[in-house]
Amino acid sequence: MPRKSTQKIDKKAIIAAFVEIAKERGIDRDLIQGKLEDMFRLLVRKKYGEDAEPDIVLNMDRGDIEIYLPRTVVNYVLNPAKEISLSEVRRRTDEPYEVGDEYIEEISLENISQEFGRQLIMYAKQVLSQQIREIERNNIYQEYEQKIGEIIVGEIYQIRRSDILILHNKNEVRMPLEEQIPTERYRKNATIRAIVKEVRRATPTSTPDIIVSRADERFLARLFELEVPEVYDGVVEIKAIARDPGERAKVAVTSYDDRVDPVGACIGMKGIRINAIVRELSGETIDVIEWSDDPVTFIARALSPAKVRQIQVDTENKTAVVVVPDDQVSLAIGRNGQNVRLASRLTGYAITLVKEGSEDIELIEFRDDIGRELYEQIIEAHIDTAREFLAADLKTLLRIPGMTPKRLMEIRKLMLDEFGEQEHPDIAERIAIAQAQLEEERDQSKQNSDADDLDEIEEMFDELQTESYDELDEEDGFIPEDPSKSPSDE
Repeated sequence: MPRKSTQKIDKKAIIAAFVEIAKERGIDRDLIQGKLEDMFRLLVRKKYGEDAEPDIVLNMDRGDIEIYLPRTVVNYVLNPAKEISLSEVRRRTDEPYEVGDEYIEEISLENISQEFGRQLIMYAKQVLSQQIREIERNNIYQEYEQKIGEIIVGEIYQIRRSDILILHNKNEVRMPLEEQIPTERYRKNATIRAIVKEVRRATPTSTPDIIVSRADERFLARLFELEVPEVYDGVVEIKAIARDPGERAKVAVTSYDDRVDPVGACIGMKGIRINAIVRELSGETIDVIEWSDDPVTFIARALSPAKVRQIQVDTENKTAVVVVPDDQVSLAIGRNGQNVRLASRLTGYAITLVKEGSEDIELIEFRDDIGRELYEQIIEAHIDTAREFLAADLKTLLRIPGMTPKRLMEIRKLMLDEFGEQEHPDIAERIAIAQAQLEEERDQSKQNSDADDLDEIEEMFDELQTESYDELDEEDGFIPEDPSKSPSDE
């Protein structure tokens, strides 16, 4: 049976193929050239030895490559990668070479597979292909890392339970469930806009995980930049955003030009600008308010559309007690506490709403629910009413013997229910932080106390040691000399 002829692998075809890959994938030609030179260097070393130092001349435009391998002429070859026998040189050329001369061999590449072997060629191509994929992944990572915070437009190509896969410039990006707007329904092949939130990478060579978001507050800020020229130009600045994606958002803006009304600029003539943003967010309600560096004014505006009567702020602890008229309570609270929650996040203050005219309640009214023993401890802390308890510093309350974070939450709920008011949404987190700080203070105090005890023990030990020395001296009949006496007096 006739033997199959070996398929000729042309060097020009290989170079042309990789040039085309570089063009399609946006990889720098010089980088591809360097990788090709590394591939041919690998081939030479695999054939002649790891010590081989070939000179490689690669011309990407003409698709040509020349390889030269310098070796020393010797009588007996010990290292084929660096040495060649005199007899082999004389067989190849008529030039007068002597032992010790350098012989430069040009490696023929008219048929690469014949020169190096098909198996070695395929191995080198696999190594080169892997390196090109690593370059491509690194380019994608760098490209999207520079796009963090920017809006991109892509096409949905797969909808899964935990995320949505989107194609952007032939690259796959991912929108997790928590980054989606809950009220939206997504369709395959639909065009979608989202902000690049982060680019994750497990290892330097792994495929980057590009995370995009429509629920992030920065997405809303970028939409304002697209729709409001004054925001894009920097005349109007977005100072803060608080958002429940798909439901409601509050945006605080300020103007650096006295002639420009920041709120009016964002809303636009007949609401055309704000309506464009609302449509993009599938009907999300957006409240635009003017920012103020006065916390009282800012909190009052943040609670709109409710009208407030009085505001007391504690700038050190970032808390505020807001007195609201009876007919404005529901507006101030909002549906499921949304309005006061967003106002708190926007201003950075823990807001407590108090109904106007609601009287305080003596703490003794809650004695049976609190427990007599704990009630007495609270009274000793100079807290006599429910309002004083609700306004008290959390660490002060947690220092009361018998008071735990869970019990504190229960007592607060009891009192707020009596007033017909809602708890601040972040109270559990604030109590946990206060408890952690308190435990840290206790640990530090215990360490200082242990150090003081150790010093006292050392002092007692020194005193005992001194007394024992004195007793031993007296037993031995030793009487210390009177320093006032001189030897001549004796």
